[in-house]
Amino acid sequence: MRLVGSGTILREVIAAAELLAQDWRVDAEVWSATSFSEVAREAREAERWNRLHPEASPRESHLQRCLGGEAPVIAASDYVRAWPQLVASHLRAPFTVLGTDGFGRSDTRAALRRFFEVDRHQIVLAALDSLRLQGRVDASLCAQAIERYAIATERGASWNG
Repeated sequence: MRLVGSGTILREVIAAAELLAQDWRVDAEVWSATSFSEVAREAREAERWNRLHPEASPRESHLQRCLGGEAPVIAASDYVRAWPQLVASHLRAPFTVLGTDGFGRSDTRAALRRFFEVDRHQIVLAALDSLRLQGRVDASLCAQAIERYAIATERGASWNG
């Protein structure tokens, strides 16, 4: 399991990794993404070079060197999901993005992260759900996390207002 945070949300990603270890016995690597656009640009360069040089040894992007393989990746951002989604096509691993898609709001940072479902509890749930989709944990573990962290399951998505 790999958790990626960009900017100040990295603190929530670190806290989520701690919760995964303490509450669910799931180890997670924590990565900081300083620029999703630069990482995506470099990955496109490697992809292009490989396409144009089919008989040469393929180049591996920085993204593939760091997050290659099949372990799930959860990326959290205080920006819209489209920003970290820039790197998705360059990974083979399951890739889940949490971001602040929706309408302008004013509140505390903690309340906004809870509303946009990008806080530490949602990151933990996304990580467990990704493992569930791989058949590595049972769905009941996700249900337990929803209950433990009092995650609202019946409210509308933030992008619907």
